[in-house]
Order: sequence, then C-alpha cells, then structure tokens
Amino acid sequence: MFFQETPPDTSIYMIAGYAVFFIVMAVYLLSLFIRSRNLKRDLTVLEDMQKEGNKPMKTKQKSVTQK
Repeated sequence: MFFQETPPDTSIYMIAGYAVFFIVMAVYLLSLFIRSRNLKRDLTVLEDMQKEGNKPMKTKQKSVTQK
C-alpha cells in the first residue's frame, strides 16, 4: 500500500545541524570572551589615565642664567 515504504534516513542532517549549531555557539562565546577581556583592559587603561590626570603635574623649570 501507500504507507509501507520506510521514511528516508535523515539522521546525518540532524547531526550536521547540531554540529553547525555548536560551532556557531562556540565562535559566539569566544567572541564574547574576547570582547569582555578587551573592555576590561580598556577600563584599566582609562582608570590609569584618570589617576594620572588627577595628580598635580610636575613641570621642569629651566633655570635661566644670565651671563
């Protein structure tokens, strides 16, 4: 009859779909990790710049001698 044929085996496509999904998610998580690390580095640089900006600047004055 009509329904005596077996359905095609699509397990390969399911495994490939899961593999693609996990690879994409791994790349996304790696991207988030790298962005987070770069933001932390930028934050420390900005905090250091702010600390240096709050300190009074020591200017070197040249002594002028007249001959």
